[in-house]
Amino acid sequence: MANQPFSAQVMNRLSHAAQRLRTADPRDYVGGFIADSFRKPQGDLSYARNALAPGAVPLEAQFSAKAPRALAFNMEPLGPDASGWDRRTGTNREMRRLVDGNFGSSALRWFDEVSEGFRGMSVGSGLNYGAFFGSSFDNGGLQSASVSYEGGSDQLGQVNPALARLIGTAMAGMPGLRPIFTTLIAGRDYGSQWATFLITNGLRVSDLQPMMEELGLGPKLSQIMQIVGIALGGRFDLPSGSTLVSLGRGPEGAEMELQIMLDAIPDVPPNFLQLLTMNLRERPRELTALERFLEAFTPDDGVWPGRFSILGIKIGPSGPPKVSLFLRPVEFEISPASALTSGPDARAAA
Repeated sequence: MANQPFSAQVMNRLSHAAQRLRTADPRDYVGGFIADSFRKPQGDLSYARNALAPGAVPLEAQFSAKAPRALAFNMEPLGPDASGWDRRTGTNREMRRLVDGNFGSSALRWFDEVSEGFRGMSVGSGLNYGAFFGSSFDNGGLQSASVSYEGGSDQLGQVNPALARLIGTAMAGMPGLRPIFTTLIAGRDYGSQWATFLITNGLRVSDLQPMMEELGLGPKLSQIMQIVGIALGGRFDLPSGSTLVSLGRGPEGAEMELQIMLDAIPDVPPNFLQLLTMNLRERPRELTALERFLEAFTPDDGVWPGRFSILGIKIGPSGPPKVSLFLRPVEFEISPASALTSGPDARAAA
């Protein structure tokens, strides 16, 4: 058992969660990619060296109020010894296989077109982690697959014109945004592209106002502040490097997601989860879904599912904000020491 690849435990945990959430089993869709990504045995300390979840095996489960019945997770693929170019190439190959096999030839043509600028050898130099891979499942099978390409301002020219205009507007409204990756999401009925930025300055949440006004999302700021203020126990000042902002364009217009990296916040309240759920009391279906998600990732002999890494808040032109929560399952921690010495989420340093 000691030399068993860690992929066995990863797939057991995901299959167990799928049963609890009543979704398709991820093993039937991405089992081979998981096996290739977690070949080293359980407890191997080299897993802790990663850009997605430093100090833990690089796989995070994600709860999203936007898709409360889905099983979703992100991972850094192909193991700690892979190069950034290997991860980017391997993830592109896996995306093409999944998109073609589950969503059809027209979806594959879309993915090939929008990912073309990220596939050439010229974009492979100087990569660190290269790419992250994400997938989500519902009771109908694969709901979506995604790839997040590492890259800074040199890759902003690869985004579609509508997103490029959105990025220009946002950067004009808020200095200090540094691009860190671009995400392509291929879904059952849609495809989308997002750009994610690190907010390099210390941020007071109200500082988002000019950028959000430029994006046509200004009236949503008060809702964001309410969620952040309650969940973080009255804190509205976020340290430099603790916050990401992602931009995309949906059918109704500009969309934005604020992501707060909890490891970089020095005084997250001990009752963070209880405070966060106060924001969901008026939405009982989402609250019930969050409770089900936590139960799905709690070991049978445990009382707690793991460590929360990111609080996300997604907004669009209409509807209430949608909360997301990223979880590092307790079985995937390498050791307390490595978790403490790896520093904040390396997404901020990528």
